[in-house]
Amino acid sequence: MFTGIIKDVGTVSDIKKKQETFELSVTLHQLSSADMSLGDSIAINGTCLTVIEKLANGFKVEAMPETFRRTNLGNLEINDHVDIEPALGGSDKLDGHFVLGHIDTTMELVDKQTDQNSSVLTFKVPDEYRKYIVEKGSVAIDGVSLTVSSVSDDTFQVSLIPFTLEHTVLGELKINQTANLEVDILGKYILDSKVGGYDYAK
Repeated sequence: MFTGIIKDVGTVSDIKKKQETFELSVTLHQLSSADMSLGDSIAINGTCLTVIEKLANGFKVEAMPETFRRTNLGNLEINDHVDIEPALGGSDKLDGHFVLGHIDTTMELVDKQTDQNSSVLTFKVPDEYRKYIVEKGSVAIDGVSLTVSSVSDDTFQVSLIPFTLEHTVLGELKINQTANLEVDILGKYILDSKVGGYDYAK
C-alpha cells in the first residue's frame, strides 16, 4: 500500500521488451537502492510494481504488457522522469490517503492555468470513472495524492502548490498528455456496494 506522497522523481534509464514482459530500469536521485530488497513493492507513476534487480543507483522492475497498455508507462521513453514511492512501512506516517497502486484508467490533461502561488490542472476523465470523483475527495494522479477542487460533467480540477509542481512529474505534464488515475478506493467500495443492490454503508 502507498500514501501518494512522492519520495523521489526518478529517470528512466532503460526499457526492454522481453517475450512476455517489459523490464523498466530507473535511476534514483533522492532515494537509495541500498534501502531496497528484491521483491519490494514500489510505485512508478502510481503503478505498483515489483523490484526484480537492484542497480548501483537505481532499480529494475518487470511489468506485463497489460500494465503498459492500461497505464501511461507504455508512453515512457529513455530519460523521461517518473514519480517514485516505496511501499508504506509499518512505522511510516499516513500523510496522504490510501493508495493501492492499481491504476483505474488514464486521462488527458486538457487545461493548465498557473499563477504565482499554484497551478490548476483540468483533466478529462472517462465516463465510467466520473462517478467516483467528488469535490473535496481524494484522487491519486501519477501516484500523487491530491484533493479534487471542482468537478463538471466530464472533467475535474486539482490545485497544485509550487512544492508539488517542483517535486513530482505533474510539473512537467503538458496539455494533451496522459496521466494515471486511481480513484479513492474507500469511495469506490461504498458506491459500488450501493449500486450492487445492498448498502453496506448502513
